[in-house]
Amino acid sequence: MRMWAQLVKCCLKSCGTIRDKGCLLIMGVQNFFVPIRLKTCGCILLVLAVFVLILMVYVTDILETPTSFKFHNKVNNTKIIHPPTISNVTPPAGVWYNFCKLKPLSPKEAFEEDLLLQSIAWPDTPPLQSLSLRKSSDPAHSTFTILGRMGGGQWQIGDKMEVIIKMYDFQGRPKNCGGDVIVARLHNPALGAGVAGKVVDHLNGSYSAVFSLLWEGSAQVEVILVHPSEAVTVLGRLTREQPDRVFFESQFRSGRVSETTTCNVCLRPSRQPVCNYTELHTGQQWFCYKPKKLSCDARISHSIGGFTQNITAMENKLFQSGVNLKVSIQASGLANITVLQQKKGQISRQPEVSLESGPSGYYYQGVWRALGGTTVWQFNTSSAITQCLRGKVIKMYGDSTIRQLFEYFNGTLSGLKEFNLHSPKQSGPFIALDYPNNIFLTYRCHGPPIRFMNVPISEVHYIANELDNVIGGSNTVVVLGIWSHFSTFPIEVYIRRLQSIRSAVVRLLSRAPETLVVIRTANPKALNLYETLTNSDWYSLQRDKVLRAMFKGLNVHLVDAWEMVVAYNLPHSLHPQPPIIKNMINVLLSYICPQKGG
Repeated sequence: MRMWAQLVKCCLKSCGTIRDKGCLLIMGVQNFFVPIRLKTCGCILLVLAVFVLILMVYVTDILETPTSFKFHNKVNNTKIIHPPTISNVTPPAGVWYNFCKLKPLSPKEAFEEDLLLQSIAWPDTPPLQSLSLRKSSDPAHSTFTILGRMGGGQWQIGDKMEVIIKMYDFQGRPKNCGGDVIVARLHNPALGAGVAGKVVDHLNGSYSAVFSLLWEGSAQVEVILVHPSEAVTVLGRLTREQPDRVFFESQFRSGRVSETTTCNVCLRPSRQPVCNYTELHTGQQWFCYKPKKLSCDARISHSIGGFTQNITAMENKLFQSGVNLKVSIQASGLANITVLQQKKGQISRQPEVSLESGPSGYYYQGVWRALGGTTVWQFNTSSAITQCLRGKVIKMYGDSTIRQLFEYFNGTLSGLKEFNLHSPKQSGPFIALDYPNNIFLTYRCHGPPIRFMNVPISEVHYIANELDNVIGGSNTVVVLGIWSHFSTFPIEVYIRRLQSIRSAVVRLLSRAPETLVVIRTANPKALNLYETLTNSDWYSLQRDKVLRAMFKGLNVHLVDAWEMVVAYNLPHSLHPQPPIIKNMINVLLSYICPQKGG
């Protein structure tokens, strides 16, 4: 630093009124010195430029060098690493990659991921800096209108009816952009009938909802604004900037020493060393800060740690229950129609609206009727279900929405006896057996991220690895459901998890093609501010689309929980109410026993 001070002083002298013979700058070059005469003020610029350059290099080196980080010997096939130093990763665009890098994908996987991201790309929403409640979508000012039947006449079974939805802001001004999250259904509570509508965003403040007319009698339209487009902007920001807002913890113990540290898919840079628990076979990454006194192999449990809420007061206003969070939009005229039986020989008329497909099914008299050729049988008694499951091994893997199916069987079948494994009530694993009928039923939760408490590390398993241990065959049924616990993370995290599961499913069906694989989709739920920021229907909808796309074309079957919840005349719930679950069970059993109703 003395050299720099002398250099600057010398150069200032050379630019002053004192006319000396020049300043002698001594600079170290390897093992000798070079005298340099500087006579002009330009030397100042040279000095400052060199100084700034060296300072930048020095600071960058400090920031990028994990000085407090040490590599350790392998512990349980893991190494302690600092997440930002993972190499050979080409991250997609996104602020969150500043502290989170995912495992590299093969060219084929990367191409698929790009297609999936394009397929779920949401319309542009208002930028953060322009967000205003007054200018946001207001369900109270917005309306929907039922369009008349094409060609005139009365509505008939087999027709498609279109509803136009016009969005307005809180000032009563029409919106001119899309991006609102809207769900719609057509229903008749008295008949126990209902069907989900297909919503199309016209990107100009108007939307279409198209309904298939599937029963005779009255049919009432219901349109719900789940989130205004402005709220979607905030949800997107949270995913980019705060993917770790739901955080997890692990307990470490050795003898009488116990410590708890924070864990996640990615951890923010810190001087604290990090334990790398990335699963070697599937590549699913997981990290915990290393405890101060214990080694990484002293980890004994996994739990959800908590939630960090970090939104502005303005953003908070975009998630108000009863105001702009899952609020019904009213009709500008009639909200219901009357549907007649189709006349013989008459062709139904359909509106010219671009849709990928019609509904997967509908309710009538409280019973789900699948469309597309699948027959859903009714298994109304314990004996009928037992008859269907006789000789079967049913393996269930996933989140609590799959556990709910296990609990239904366990509570309904009198001959099914659950073994007490002293497992945690949330995570399991659970096992139930009907010995006389040779029915074996199991449930295991998926691996991290999982928002359960006190999961023993010995029970932290990944679905892909579990499937690789399934023998399979005509008497084996595999039921999968994984989506809810991935909501706060970038969609790329979910895509990678599904890619590993799908590969395992392909391997299973290759070695045992008669194995039945059934996948339960995501579903909408009741929302408040906390539930929205951690598990919004917008997040669930994106994951639902990805799941359907990734398993399309494989010999797997879907339980369409999304449409089954939207269409039923009950409030949305993460764990749907018993009438909906009973219908889901009937769909599942109809796949297992396609010729055996009860």
